[in-house]
Amino acid sequence: MKEYSNKDIRNVVLLGATKSGKTTLSEAMLYEGKVIDRRGSVEDKNTVSDNSELEKLNQRSLYATPLYAEFMDKKINIIDAPGSDDFIGGAYSAFRVCESGILVLNAQQGVEVGTESFIRRAEEQHLPLVIAVNQLDAEKADWDNVQASIKEALGNKVTYVQFPVNAGPSFDGFVDVLMMKYYHFKDANGTREDLEIPANLADQAEEMRNALIEKAAEYDDSLMEKFFEEGTLSEDEIRRGLSLGIAAGDVYPVFCVSARKDIGVKRLLEFTKNVAPAPECKEDAPASLFIYKNAVEQHLGEVSYFKVMSGVITAGMDLEDPTTGNKERLSAIYAVAGTKKESVNTLKAGDFGCAVKLKNGKSSTTLSAAGSGIVYDRLSFPAPKYRCAIKAKVQQDEQKLGDALKKIAGEDPTVIVEYSKELRQTILSGNGEQHINVVKWIINNDYKLEVELFAPKVPYRETITKVACAQYRHKKQSGGAGQFGEVHLLVCPAEGELNTKFKIDGKDTQLNVKSQDITEMEWGGKLEFYNCVVGGAIDLSFMPATLKGIKEKMNEGPLTGSYARDIRVFVYDGKMHPVDSKEIAFIIAGRNAFKEAFRNAGPKILEPIYNVEVMTPAEYQGAVMSDLQNRRGILGDMGADKGFAILKARVPLAELYRYSTTLSSLSAGSATFTMEFADYQPVPGDVQTKLLAEYAAQEQDED
Repeated sequence: MKEYSNKDIRNVVLLGATKSGKTTLSEAMLYEGKVIDRRGSVEDKNTVSDNSELEKLNQRSLYATPLYAEFMDKKINIIDAPGSDDFIGGAYSAFRVCESGILVLNAQQGVEVGTESFIRRAEEQHLPLVIAVNQLDAEKADWDNVQASIKEALGNKVTYVQFPVNAGPSFDGFVDVLMMKYYHFKDANGTREDLEIPANLADQAEEMRNALIEKAAEYDDSLMEKFFEEGTLSEDEIRRGLSLGIAAGDVYPVFCVSARKDIGVKRLLEFTKNVAPAPECKEDAPASLFIYKNAVEQHLGEVSYFKVMSGVITAGMDLEDPTTGNKERLSAIYAVAGTKKESVNTLKAGDFGCAVKLKNGKSSTTLSAAGSGIVYDRLSFPAPKYRCAIKAKVQQDEQKLGDALKKIAGEDPTVIVEYSKELRQTILSGNGEQHINVVKWIINNDYKLEVELFAPKVPYRETITKVACAQYRHKKQSGGAGQFGEVHLLVCPAEGELNTKFKIDGKDTQLNVKSQDITEMEWGGKLEFYNCVVGGAIDLSFMPATLKGIKEKMNEGPLTGSYARDIRVFVYDGKMHPVDSKEIAFIIAGRNAFKEAFRNAGPKILEPIYNVEVMTPAEYQGAVMSDLQNRRGILGDMGADKGFAILKARVPLAELYRYSTTLSSLSAGSATFTMEFADYQPVPGDVQTKLLAEYAAQEQDED
């Protein structure tokens, strides 16, 4: 392979909803770029992109696959990103390293919810997009519907470079109004004839070309001036104007494609070569690279995929991880097209490549020239939408399972694994149930471990709603030294200004604070502890032990064993023994006095509430709303955006287990959602009664 400078490199990500045909398009692009001499198909399970066993089984992309095509003296690096929301992490990684994207639409569906999500993300990241309308040869291809949906999604930013001829099973060509030619295809292998535009299509072509020229002229004063003077622009001038508009995110050019028949793919590559932005990376700067993906591949081991961010990378080069100072030698570097790895000596700024068996080769890692101090921000991903508990079916396999999960999460940063001390469970989180099922398949098949997935416990919180007093005496005598400690305390909600006037034993009492300790609890909320003991009833040295006992019970609340929060405790009296009083006695006395007072202070269980936002086609809006209400959701703002209904609701976490699966079922897979923690709120009375009964039964079983 020849060496490419950044001006001759284009980095593009293929985006689109599931079944839009991205993988088939990438196969045709590689064929046109002479990387392969025969096009595979998803159905035959022989594509360059979907090359893993899992992808072949599912017949769709699960991972973002780096590819390239050498086309007309340019290198076009391509990342085929998964279309499913469950595997969105690959697209997020690609957004970081690509300068433009090709948004693939299914001509039978137009703009779908998944498509709209990609458009939003691209706009947020200022990623220019070109639209490729694929599957124009399909039975139900509907060009009019596609145009209407694009118009609704993107408004006046849409610019048509082409329109199809004979859309549907007879699709065999298109008119290109930039080149003002009719491209006719004689077979399913991309054999193209460049013809004059038929007379019956000439008026439509002229009208669309004028619109294209006007759009191109908007972004350059000299082009606008020439357009006013002459009423037209040359092909190169149109490209220049479109390039400016695309880079600004104000122009979305539309192309016509049948990837299956290799119709329009070459023209799409030509446009990408001529108009898509080149990477803005400096070759004359110190060498640095950013690892955007890593994977463990058969026969190779760990593979780290990177973009050269600056300078020139060569085989045998020594770099360092600037965050740790660890050295790294790139013993060999490769250009990548799926499983095909071509050894190269040099990769210049802006180019893509990979290396194997790096010590510091994890995703989001920067490697740069020693002493340069160059470091790049880590990748960020959307919050997970599906969580479950996981455990090995055989107890002795727990350590092996932990090691396997650590490796899987290392390869896929959107897999989050954590052991919850609070819930006493290992929690596995991902983007959806299909995502988690893939993790399970890997554990079963690659690591040969049997596991169980089940609903995780909910991280409830406990608090109180009113004032209560209690006292507890701990007395133990078993020969030798004894234990004695007595604590009198009052509890109330930790809210509002500090009040020290209370009715204790039927008498109005003013408590005088001698010392205080305010602890922000690691799980949220706080504990306010006030020492109001007078007359030396409890020695000051026993106050830390009393506080420790209270904190222990805060750690395992009296109602359900959940963390307690937002409580004020006033220790106002007690007793001690000159010989038998010890720290342990006051720990026990403080813990039990707090427990009794808590139970009498209008205790409430709090549950985590999440803000949920659903984007769904309008026809499924009623079903989605009904389901949210059945989950104890409180509906909020509702609106519409580019043809889709937007629903917002506050929903208890306890009701969101497997929600992604239910939503997919309700909407035929066409809706998507996000969820974000909002706050804690009291559970309804019937739910609290049920939780208390379940905890009581659990304690009885443990006894």
